[in-house]
Amino acid sequence: MDLAKIWPAAVNAAAGLVLAGVIGWQFIGGAPGEGAPEEGAMVADAPVAAPETAIADGQRPGTVPSPASVPEGVSGVDQERIANADSEPGNWLTHGRTYNEQRFSPLDQIDADNIGELSLAWSLDTDTTRGLEATPIVVDGTMYISLTWGVTIAVDAASGAELWRFDPEVPGTWGRYGCCDVVNRGVAVWKGRVYVASFDGRLFALDAKDGSVVWEVNTIPGSPYTITGAPRVFGDKVVIGNGGAEYGVRGYVTAYDTETGEQIWRFYTVPGDPSLPVESPELEAAIPTWKGGEWWKIGGGGTAWDALVYDPDLNTLYVGTGNGSPWTREIRSPGGGDNLYLSSVLALDADTGRMKWHYQMTPGDNWDYTATQPMILADIEIGGRLRKVVMQAPKNGFFYVLDRETGELLSAEPFVTTTWASHVDLETGRPVETGEGDYSDKTAFVLPSANGGHNWHPMAFSPKTGLVYIPTQDIAGIYSLSEEWKKKKTFTPEKNWWNLGIDWEDYMAAINALPELPLSHGYLKAWDPATGEVKWQVEYPAPLNGGVLATAGNLVFQGTADGYLYAYKADTGEKVWEQNIQTGIVAPPVSYMADGEQYIAVLAGWGGVNITSGDARTSAAAKYGNEGRLLTFKVGGGKSLPQLALRDRSIPEWPALTASEEIVKHGETVFASHCMVCHGPLAISPGITPDLRRMSETVRDHFQDIVRGGMLSDNGMASFGDLLSEEDVDAVKAYVQKRALEDRAAQQPVN
Repeated sequence: MDLAKIWPAAVNAAAGLVLAGVIGWQFIGGAPGEGAPEEGAMVADAPVAAPETAIADGQRPGTVPSPASVPEGVSGVDQERIANADSEPGNWLTHGRTYNEQRFSPLDQIDADNIGELSLAWSLDTDTTRGLEATPIVVDGTMYISLTWGVTIAVDAASGAELWRFDPEVPGTWGRYGCCDVVNRGVAVWKGRVYVASFDGRLFALDAKDGSVVWEVNTIPGSPYTITGAPRVFGDKVVIGNGGAEYGVRGYVTAYDTETGEQIWRFYTVPGDPSLPVESPELEAAIPTWKGGEWWKIGGGGTAWDALVYDPDLNTLYVGTGNGSPWTREIRSPGGGDNLYLSSVLALDADTGRMKWHYQMTPGDNWDYTATQPMILADIEIGGRLRKVVMQAPKNGFFYVLDRETGELLSAEPFVTTTWASHVDLETGRPVETGEGDYSDKTAFVLPSANGGHNWHPMAFSPKTGLVYIPTQDIAGIYSLSEEWKKKKTFTPEKNWWNLGIDWEDYMAAINALPELPLSHGYLKAWDPATGEVKWQVEYPAPLNGGVLATAGNLVFQGTADGYLYAYKADTGEKVWEQNIQTGIVAPPVSYMADGEQYIAVLAGWGGVNITSGDARTSAAAKYGNEGRLLTFKVGGGKSLPQLALRDRSIPEWPALTASEEIVKHGETVFASHCMVCHGPLAISPGITPDLRRMSETVRDHFQDIVRGGMLSDNGMASFGDLLSEEDVDAVKAYVQKRALEDRAAQQPVN
C-alpha cells in the first residue's frame, strides 16, 4: 500500500485502531473558571454508587419527582399511534420519529427562506461534561431525554423548564467497563411510561407523570456488560441489547413485557460453549462457521448495542450486530470461518424472537467493522420496481440496500474510501477482499478504521429528495496481530479490560514513525440509494460529527465536533445557516411543534468514541470544556448563548526526566493498552477527559493512589490495581512526563 496516497485521505491515524473507551470513566476535569476544578485534579462528575438501602414507597433514591403535572399525551402512545406518527408531525414519538426511523420531519414552517431568522429559543444546562448522544422524544408538549449513565429528565418543550429527573445511580466504577464513554442514546415511551436503560445494564419503566420507578429489571449477567443504546417499544414489548464485545462478552437482544418487565424472549447473536445445550436452531447453524478456537471462553462478541428497527407491517425487528471478541479472527477462530452472526443484520420475528433471515456485511470480521449503525426502512424504486428495503451504512464503508422481506442484497456501493475490499459481489453477497487488511504478519494501515466509514451517529432519509444524509469520515486504522499469539499461539485475556488481540508495541511504533498526526476530516454526504452515488457532500475539519435531521422545509441539520450547528438545503447541499454552539455535538437534532411554532432541538455535549478518536486541534471541548446543554431554536427565538471561557491549555513545568529509556518505553506500551482509550494517543486528550500532560503537582504526587489505590473510585476513576503493578504505573507517569516535556519544549501548549 502506498501510504503517501492513503494518509491524505485518512484522518487521525492515532485513533484509527482504538475506538473510544472508558478507563473507569475517569479523571474528568471541568472548564477553568469559578468553582471549576483544575484539569489536573482528575475530578469526575460521575454519580456516587447507589447505597444498599431499601427503597421507600417503591421509589429508588435517585428518583426526584416534581409536583409539576405532565400532559397525559404519553398515556395514549401505543403501536397504532406510533405507526401513524405522520398524522401528528408536531410530535417525535419514537427514536427515529416513526417506526421506519427515517429521521425526517414533515414540518416545513422553518425553510430556506426564513432560516436566517432562526435563533435560540431556550437552553437547559444538563450538569454533565461527558458525551450526550440521545434523541429527544417529544409528546404533546413534553420532552423526554436521557443523559449520561441513563439519567433521564422530562422538560417542558415550550419553555425548557425541567419537570422531573430520574437518576439510576450507577456506580462510577462501572464506567471502566465501557468501551466508548458513559453515554445513553435515548428513551422510549408507551402507554404512560418512559423506558430507559442504565449504563450498568438495568432497564427501567418510569411513570411519565413524575419519573417514579414502576419496575426495573437487570438485563445482564454482570460486568463487563454495559448498555448505551435506546430501547424500542412495540406490541407491548420493550426491546434492548447491550455492549461489551471488547471486554469478552456474548451478544444478545431481549424483549420484555412493557407492563411487568417479564422476559418474553431472548436471541443470542453468537453461539456459546458447544458442549452446552444450544439456545436456538439459528445458533446450531452458526457453530460450524466458528472454526478451531475457544471463542466462548473470550466472549465471542456480536453485541447489539445500537441498531434496532421495527417494521409493523411485517412484524419484524431488524437487529444490527457488532464485532467479534477479540477483534482478531485468527485468535477467536484460528480455522477461519464467517463467524455468524457477527457484523450482520438479523430479521427477527417480533413476537417470538426467531430469525427470519440474516445478511452478514463483513464475514469473519477482523477490524471491528460492526453493523450496529442505524438502519432506515423505506419503499424506494430500484431497477424500475418499488421495493421494501432496509438501508444501512455500517462501519465497513459500503452502503447496503436489502429487501427487508427476504434479505436479498439489492446494492452495496462504497460511500467512503475502502482499502480492505474492492467491492461487494452482488451474486454471492460477499465483499471481495484486497489483502490490504491482512495484518497476520505485518502492521497494516487499513481504511476504514475501527471508527468506521460511518459510526453510530444517525443518518436521515428524505422522501422528498430520495436521498440519505450520512455523517461519514475517512480514517485509517493501524492493526498488528498480538505478539503473544504470533510467537506462542496463545492469548491471555485480561479480566474486565480490553482484549483486542492487537500488539500495542507495534501500534505505537507505527504512530511514532509518522512525522505528525494527520489532521482529521469528516463529511456530510447526500447519498442516492437508488443509484449508489454521492449527490453532494460537505467537508469538515474533524470526523465523528453529529447525527442528522432532514425536514420538509428542504433542510438538513447537523452539529459538528468543532462546536457548530449547520443547516443545508437538502437538494443541493448549500449552507444556509450556522450557529457557533461552543460545544461539540454528536447527538442528532429533532424537530417538533409547541404552541404553534416549529422548534429544532439538539443535545450539545461531545463524547462517545471521541474520547480517544477526537482531535484536540479541532475540538470545541479542548477549547471551551464540554458543558452539556439542551438547545432549542425557532424562528425569532431572540436569545443567545453565553460565551464560554477559553480553557488554559498550557503545559505546566515538570521536573527533569530521570527514568531510563527502557522504563519510558514500557510506560508507552502500558499507556497505549490501558490509558489511551480515555486520555488520547500520545497523551494528547481531545478535551473530554483531562490531558495528563497537564497534571498538577498534587496529582502527580498521588498518581499511584489514584490509578492503583482507587482514590477517585466513587467519582469514576476505578482502581487498576488488578491490571497494573506499581512499576507499570510509575512507567506510565514517566512516559506522560516525557511527552509533557517534549511538547512544552516545542512550544505546543494548544496541541
